[in-house]
Amino acid sequence: MTSPQLEWTLQTLLEQLNEDELKSFKSLLWAFPLEDVLQKTPWSEVEEADGKKLAEILVNTSSENWIRNATVNILEEMNLTELCKMAKAEMMEDGQVQEIDNPELGDAEEDSELAKPGEKEGWRNSMEKQSLVWKNTFWQGDIDNFHDDVTLRNQRFIPFLNPRTPRKLTPYTVVLHGPAGVGKTTLAKKCMLDWTDCNLSPTLRYAFYLSCKELSRMGPCSFAELISKDWPELQDDIPSILAQAQRILFVVDGLDELKVPPGALIQDICGDWEKKKPVPVLLGSLLKRKMLPRAALLVTTRPRALRDLQLLAQQPIYVRVEGFLEEDRRAYFLRHFGDEDQAMRAFELMRSNAALFQLGSAPAVCWIVCTTLKLQMEKGEDPVPTCLTRTGLFLRFLCSRFPQGAQLRGALRTLSLLAAQGLWAQMSVFHREDLERLGVQESDLRLFLDGDILRQDRVSKGCYSFIHLSFQQFLTALFYALEKEEGEDRDGHAWDIGDVQKLLSGEERLKNPDLIQVGHFLFGLANEKRAKELEATFGCRMSPDIKQELLQCKAHLHANKPLSVTDLKEVLGCLYESQEEELAKVVVAPFKEISIHLTNTSEVMHCSFSLKHCQDLQKLSLQVAKGVFLENYMDFELDIEFERCTYLTIPNWARQDLRSLRLWTDFCSLFSSNSNLKFLEVKQSFLSDSSVRILCDHVTRSTCHLQKVEIKNVTPDTAYRDFCLAFIGKKTLTHLTLAGHIEWERTMMLMLCDLLRNHKCNLQYLRLGGHCATPEQWAEFFYVLKANQSLKHLRLSANVLLDEGAMLLYKTMTRPKHFLQMLSLENCRLTEASCKDLAAVLVVSKKLTHLCLAKNPIGDTGVKFLCEGLSYPDCKLQTLVLQQCSITKLGCRYLSEALQEACSLTNLDLSINQIARGLWILCQALENPNCNLKHLRILDLLSSAIRSLKLWTWARIICGRVA
Repeated sequence: MTSPQLEWTLQTLLEQLNEDELKSFKSLLWAFPLEDVLQKTPWSEVEEADGKKLAEILVNTSSENWIRNATVNILEEMNLTELCKMAKAEMMEDGQVQEIDNPELGDAEEDSELAKPGEKEGWRNSMEKQSLVWKNTFWQGDIDNFHDDVTLRNQRFIPFLNPRTPRKLTPYTVVLHGPAGVGKTTLAKKCMLDWTDCNLSPTLRYAFYLSCKELSRMGPCSFAELISKDWPELQDDIPSILAQAQRILFVVDGLDELKVPPGALIQDICGDWEKKKPVPVLLGSLLKRKMLPRAALLVTTRPRALRDLQLLAQQPIYVRVEGFLEEDRRAYFLRHFGDEDQAMRAFELMRSNAALFQLGSAPAVCWIVCTTLKLQMEKGEDPVPTCLTRTGLFLRFLCSRFPQGAQLRGALRTLSLLAAQGLWAQMSVFHREDLERLGVQESDLRLFLDGDILRQDRVSKGCYSFIHLSFQQFLTALFYALEKEEGEDRDGHAWDIGDVQKLLSGEERLKNPDLIQVGHFLFGLANEKRAKELEATFGCRMSPDIKQELLQCKAHLHANKPLSVTDLKEVLGCLYESQEEELAKVVVAPFKEISIHLTNTSEVMHCSFSLKHCQDLQKLSLQVAKGVFLENYMDFELDIEFERCTYLTIPNWARQDLRSLRLWTDFCSLFSSNSNLKFLEVKQSFLSDSSVRILCDHVTRSTCHLQKVEIKNVTPDTAYRDFCLAFIGKKTLTHLTLAGHIEWERTMMLMLCDLLRNHKCNLQYLRLGGHCATPEQWAEFFYVLKANQSLKHLRLSANVLLDEGAMLLYKTMTRPKHFLQMLSLENCRLTEASCKDLAAVLVVSKKLTHLCLAKNPIGDTGVKFLCEGLSYPDCKLQTLVLQQCSITKLGCRYLSEALQEACSLTNLDLSINQIARGLWILCQALENPNCNLKHLRILDLLSSAIRSLKLWTWARIICGRVA
């Protein structure tokens, strides 16, 4: 049976031929000795077939060997040299090829299948060496190579190793990207083994591993020397191997760790693998496919190098390596603990801290958490406080690896210095020469190697790395937090690393994002309890000045301006990491306005910890992302103790929502405990019935003095009803906005009406936007307005009011005791018919001074009716907004006449209307001494006719009132 890969290869080859070339191919095919089935196929089908169809015919009628021989020989006879070489390469990849008389085939390729036994054996021995490298990839914390399955799951996305992936002539460039420690290198090495596995490929393949952290230390060399440095036994075979580039896989591991100046990888591109060049030039040439363009490339990198990689790689396939997914982490905990109850309790504790749970995608972090919590549980200690912060967990892990009173102060200082030096140099692997330069002896590291704080490369014995990048960041923070020894430059100038101020500066963090988390850990180490724990184990003392230094470095955030959402999250995250309430009070005390976007439960936790101390806070803008609260599934009472609920009786979503609601309750206490908070905005938020009720409960308390509330685009729809209910009888509330595209329930309108008719109502501004109320609901609402004496500004923008609803409002406004001063009916689908009734309001109203009818197609007829009302002497209207109302020159004439009759109008907006020469008519009114107009807005719709007549310039000369 013909393989699908052969069919895809043949189809791809034939589709490269133009129309004339395809005809020639068919002619030569007819002259080729045809197989029996193909001989019986109607030749008219072959003549009419395109490349794809022809491939289908050949595959269905001929054997694989015949197709290979015929394709290669015909392409040779057509003198399509490059396509013929591609065909040979692809056919050879698909299976064994019979002898092909091919003068174009070079000696190296011709000998590839007939390689000497010694050469093949040498490469096979090398592959056994690589197999040992693969087996030594895992470190001692792994359980039976647990994440082998995770590696295989990710490997299916590597196209050149997936048999279901269609073949193509252009070789693949695959980029494995993801955060530190999630298994990119492990996956890449597994891909190397599978690429060279003789059981998976019928032909001999070669794989070379290029570690950027190693290569950055090499001097100029040739590409052949570069790849043979670890394989001296293959040095004589390198030329013949490189001549078969289509059979080679190059793994470029850790591109982000290649220490080169910006742009160095795209300079001096070279295609000669025997020419000596700097290593960055050779790697850049490989990635740009100038060097060995037909080889397969597999690149691993952290996200920070992706932008530079886009300038190098040609049509790369990006594969994000996720590491441990949630189900992987859960399974890992179960295998580590053995006891299901303990395992799930530990797992839930890690998941309760979103930042820690995110780090858990790295197997090493999962091992740290499991090891630390299991030891605590065995001792009968409470593991809950340990998982509150990453700092607390890492410190407990560090101290648990050594006995109390070990007095390893000097060794810990050396280790923290090594971590800081590496992080500032963006280096995670240390070689012997690095240690010598820092004055560190390899013997100084033995304690930390035995304690699984450091790892030693099992192949390159002189290479060391920390258990995970996050732990290196933690130890870097420890370097800054430790008390300075006598004669020591703790600020790090002697070691070419920055001081605390530089560490926390935005400029340095942009250049080196790894420094960001160091700041969080540094705040975490400012906790007095943690300082005592560290001193008890290592004999080290925290610097007494560290808190003051942190406060000074954060002082620039209070430069009399609101914090950005990103800066605020970082500040609150740092304060929570510290678990120092006094420190939080000092930092947040100056905050008066805050805008926060909550995206997970950890951020809710950070806010509830710090913002309750923000006693001068006056304005809070809140946004809650989808997923923080679940969609009304919770059936449990809020006062249930979490510890009373077994993990088998409560589903995962219920535990998550219960935890979120408890944190939310703490956060909402801000509204009832802060008497200075006056303005609350909740926008673009996904809440739940329970979370809305909790918030409303705190708003209704007498200690809450909110004056202005804006609820915009919030789900569920019932939230608007609950907010209305909460504000009934709220004396302090003067401004209320309820906006969003929602369907009004009758109960919601009832609550709003109760709010307005309550004798304690002091509402002066009400905005309702995006609602779809029924005529009956509008009638009930406007009836209530008759009795309300506080409301002065009503904005009904973007509501489906229609002329019928507007008429009900106008009847209310014609009552002598109505108090509305400003009315906005923007985009309420009104026509000229409603303007006739509105004119009557302008005649009798002594309060209305501002009217907005923007985005309603009232046209010139509607303007005519309005001008009739404006002409009455008792009309008090000062501002009229007629933006985008389908007004033409005729409407301008009506307005001009009204303006010249000494009407009260001082501000007129006619923007986005096709007034054309109507501007000239309006200018005549401006010249009239009876005209009181001070501001005329007509921007954005001045047609070419107006410009040609220079009316715009003339109008500006007449008066300065045109905008």
